[in-house]
Amino acid sequence: MTVTGAAPPHVPRSVLADAVLDRLTATYSAAADPERAGAMRAYMKDVAPFLGIPTPDRRALSRAVLAGTPRPGEADCAAIALRCWRLPEREYQYFAVDYLRRHAARCSSAFLPVARHLVTTVPWWDTVDLLAAHVVGALVAADPALAARMDVWITDDGLWAVRTALLHQLRHKERTDTERLFAYCLLQSGHQDFFVRKAIGWALREYAKTDAGAVRRFLAQERGRFAPLTVREALKNIGP
Repeated sequence: MTVTGAAPPHVPRSVLADAVLDRLTATYSAAADPERAGAMRAYMKDVAPFLGIPTPDRRALSRAVLAGTPRPGEADCAAIALRCWRLPEREYQYFAVDYLRRHAARCSSAFLPVARHLVTTVPWWDTVDLLAAHVVGALVAADPALAARMDVWITDDGLWAVRTALLHQLRHKERTDTERLFAYCLLQSGHQDFFVRKAIGWALREYAKTDAGAVRRFLAQERGRFAPLTVREALKNIGP
């Protein structure tokens, strides 16, 4: 279920998704390692069961699964991702995230509800952060009107939507909407959850690679509003 309780998006019909999911489930299940799966599940705080496939092996298997498949359309991306999210083991969700990272440019602003479902369903940093930076961020960069949706997400009751809004500009560099970034940081500066506080610091630290002076000035004026963890994270590479 989603943390917000919203109904899941409709899964589009997709011949490509049918083929990919058939190959994927057969290939991944054959490579399962139950002993390793237990350790992986424990490391990820029991967010989901695992098959026990290490990342390098999983990505090699994924390349084999996708060999010879055509480039997807938006409906194919949605179908593959949503169907992977219905499977219990976490590696299938990792496959979907990697697939969307590769093909985010083929998705329009209409894909944002699917991305929100993925962010808020079985949520943990291992999927949320990549979706935020590489999928949601790409959608907003392609259609700046979607920034208004981020203005809604930043005030969401669910911490993972908030974290996504904070992190969606991680890869925007000089295209970062600095006013919006700083406003989001201030809006959630009093948040009690570690993952939100860390995300604020991370977003500022990443933008500091583009404009360290702007981040220093912002924190010089506002640092009293942030948790020490946030400030340390923000200044990690540029110093006080």
